[in-house]
Amino acid sequence: MFFKSLLTKLLTLLLVVFVGIFSFTSTSFALTGNYTEDTLAVIQDLNKAIALPNDADIETKKEIQINTRQQINDYVSRYRKNSKYSGLKSFTTMQTALNSLAGYYTSYGNRPLPDTLKKRLDQEFKQVEFALKKGY
Repeated sequence: MFFKSLLTKLLTLLLVVFVGIFSFTSTSFALTGNYTEDTLAVIQDLNKAIALPNDADIETKKEIQINTRQQINDYVSRYRKNSKYSGLKSFTTMQTALNSLAGYYTSYGNRPLPDTLKKRLDQEFKQVEFALKKGY
């Protein structure tokens, strides 16, 4: 019984480390300053966080939420003050999506994202990608 409990905790820890290292290493906390590239990279990382299975363990959810919140904060704080980007349709739509996700994490903690929110975020991310291609 003790061995099984220890093994479960060890596997959980390894999963958290694995997700932390491999899910967000490419762009997390490393915004380039190129608005289009950064926006697309944040969308890609957030889609990974949104696709997290509902039955994922609590430690994995906490780790992903921490990384997601940090990435949202980094992105918004970098581009919100810059009038060159803050007036763009792509930025305002992106900020709406980020506020929705961050607000859900703040209000509901580690609960799984509802399907309606996932669909809305997916739609808003597609709108952002379209606007970026058009230049607004």
